[in-house]
Amino acid sequence: MTHLQAGLSPETLEKARLELNENPDTLHQDIQEVRDMVITRPDIGFLRTDDAFILRFLRARKFQHFEAFRLLAQYFEYRQQNLDMFKSFKATDPGIKQALKDGFPGGLANLDHYGRKILVLFAANWDQSRYTLVDILRAILLSLEAMIEDPELQVNGFVLIIDWSNFTFKQASKLTPSMLRLAIEGLQDSFPARFGGIHFVNQPWYIHALYTVIRPFLKEKTRKRIFLHGNNLNSLHQLIHPEILPSEFGGMLPPYDMGTWARTLLDHEYDDDSECNVDSYSTPAKDIEKDLSPKSMKRSQSVVDPGVLKRMDKNEEENMQPLLSLD
Repeated sequence: MTHLQAGLSPETLEKARLELNENPDTLHQDIQEVRDMVITRPDIGFLRTDDAFILRFLRARKFQHFEAFRLLAQYFEYRQQNLDMFKSFKATDPGIKQALKDGFPGGLANLDHYGRKILVLFAANWDQSRYTLVDILRAILLSLEAMIEDPELQVNGFVLIIDWSNFTFKQASKLTPSMLRLAIEGLQDSFPARFGGIHFVNQPWYIHALYTVIRPFLKEKTRKRIFLHGNNLNSLHQLIHPEILPSEFGGMLPPYDMGTWARTLLDHEYDDDSECNVDSYSTPAKDIEKDLSPKSMKRSQSVVDPGVLKRMDKNEEENMQPLLSLD
């Protein structure tokens, strides 16, 4: 075991070997091969290429050198193309701070039985008067940056549960193609994290409709990991044990405290709201939502088109439910 693997438990070391093809004898050579590819993309500013940083990209792509480098390049390219998103990329930024305090994202204390971190989002908590959807995405990316420092999570990954209870049609209408593209590119294509499952619960019909729109833009691997449970929490419990879930998800633990993860990031600044008012609101994020020009999705006023639902027959809805497989 090298010093780069020092933070891993024996069980996780074995998992890294079996599932990710991680070999301590060739680890430095694997990292160097990815680093050597940097010169092939002079158009990208690779701000960080140290061993520990490159290793997380190798783990995210099961030590396939070219795929790991492509992810590394996309990570920095995404930041170059969306500079305004990362100008004030810190927990104390007013928009990010408010999103964090409303539980975007939340993080459960217990890991699942695969050792994965469980992130939770309560969609209806979004306060449109205080922060934008871009701020929510920034808060999620910032949180993942902090969490991925843990080598155990680099190997074991994450699970995401999104509760759509009381998420209104008006809120859903803000989920424009450009916003969804930004999120998909940032999370699916440009971040070195392994997502073992994305679970929708209590989703209304218009979230089903939205999913049919974005589904073609998701990788097949991502689609297989999205589970639409609706009100059937028993199917959620087949994949994530209720013993570690809060009561909102039919679990045995008390209701989730939305400020749990925010307190971790903000520490003593959690209760300082002096900078979080409308007048001091950071405007670049708002501008991003107005100015985005989606390359792969057609422009529209709203993703949620009632006509989509009308075209959904019973068989199509059933096809939206992936097999209960985490392979």
